[in-house]
This record gives sequence, structure tokens and C-alpha cells, in this order.
Amino acid sequence: MQLSALFIYPVKSLRGCSISACGIDSLGLVGDRRFMVVDETGRFLTQRVMPKMALIDTALSSSALTLSFAGQGSVSVTKTTEADAYIRDVRVWSSKGLAADDCGNAAADWLSSILGTACRLVRIGDRFRRVVIHSGTETDDLVSFADAYPFLILGESSLADLNDRLVAQGGDPLSVSRFRPNLVFSGGDAFAEDHWNRFRVGKLIFRTGGPCARCTVTTIDPETSERSPEPLRTLATYRRNPANRSEISFGQNLVHETKSGMLCVGDRIETLG
Repeated sequence: MQLSALFIYPVKSLRGCSISACGIDSLGLVGDRRFMVVDETGRFLTQRVMPKMALIDTALSSSALTLSFAGQGSVSVTKTTEADAYIRDVRVWSSKGLAADDCGNAAADWLSSILGTACRLVRIGDRFRRVVIHSGTETDDLVSFADAYPFLILGESSLADLNDRLVAQGGDPLSVSRFRPNLVFSGGDAFAEDHWNRFRVGKLIFRTGGPCARCTVTTIDPETSERSPEPLRTLATYRRNPANRSEISFGQNLVHETKSGMLCVGDRIETLG
């Protein structure tokens, strides 16, 4: 088995970027979900309630994040903390009171005009700290603005299994982008990732945090922002979590025991138990 694709999502719930290599730090993949869109109360916004977010492009340079939208131009902000940045309390699910840098009025005005609601862009800065709160994690396991874990992994064989079922029903196959993974791997049986506890990718060691419970974001076409019943309708027929039948699982959440290093497409994957 080997790593076949890497993705980062610079802004939570906006479009991601396919990359061939990426550094790892305490929060996960460098550049992944280091920015977030929030409402005026500091609560995070996602495609769950604003599907149009799927159409906003993201790009990272050495110094800046640039957002763009077809026919509506672009806006850029610096990647790093600014001395005069306003510190805003923000929330991601049950993680409350997170200290994040406000990215300023230009980004807020641009995003508000695109999304049709008052919102702000915030950045992880020097004061940010968020511990992975789910059972089985260590106190030094940190996470960015991701839903709960630093990484999500999905096997190509698992996606192929789902697409075979969709096509057999007269539907269209779905691209991996629908599921917003960070790590994609080739080789192994469908859902091999369900049975891993610890594994190595290249020189980095990971530990699984449990199955990823899929939400309605998977039903949003990332190219059009239109919703459909799939893939949740089909996944519900064979991918319900035995420990919680209300959850539909696809992919595995991960924490990284190795807190620094590099991941590269082509890295070998070795299970450790």
C-alpha cells in the first residue's frame, strides 16, 4: 500500500488543494484548515448550511492565502499572525472560546458579499490551542479548525466499492473530492483502513481515532454546490457504524504520533497493529 494523494483545505469548508508533498506540524498537515469562516458570534460556518462555500477557491503562497470566486474577483490575507490583529473568540462544535486572529475587513466584506450573510475570516495565530477531545487521544494531540481530528484517510478501494454500487443502481461515480480526505492510499482491500490501529506512512506514525461519521457535506457536488441524496443513501445500506447505528462511516479519523516531518505521494504504508 502507498500514499496516492494528499489534500489540504486551507479554509474550513472551502475548496481544497491537491499537493504532492507536505510538512507536518503539531496541528497536522501544514496549511490545512488554518483559516475558518465564522458568523458574527464566532460560530463556524460550513457547507452544511451554506453549500455555496464549496465554490470558493483557495490558494496558498509562501506568505499569503488567496480566495477567489468565479466572476467576483479575489482577496488575499497574510498567512501568519499580525501584531495588530484583533483576537476573536470562535467555536468549532463543542470547542468554545478558541482564540483566533481576525483577518480584517477586506476579507470579511468580500466573503460576506459572496455568501450573502455577515461573516468574518479568522486565522490560527499564536494564542490558538485546541486539544483533540475524543477518548483515546493524548493531551498533546492538537487539532486545527478541522471538525475533530487532524487527519482523515480513505482508501481508493473503499471509494471504488461505493462507486461500483452507485453505478449498478444507474448512478454516477463520485470523485474523492466529495469526501474531503487528507490522505488517500492505493492497494489493500476495500475498507482496509477500518482495521488499522497504528500505522506508518513513510517515516511518520499515525494512530486511528475511529471511523469518520459522514454528514450532508458529502451530498454536495463540489463543482456545482448542488445537493443530492447520494452518497449517504447508498452508504446507509451497508456502512452504518455498529457502535452507533445513527452514524454512517466512510474513512478513518487519525492523530499523528510523529509531530513533525514530511509526507509525500508515493510513501509506503505499513500497518503496525
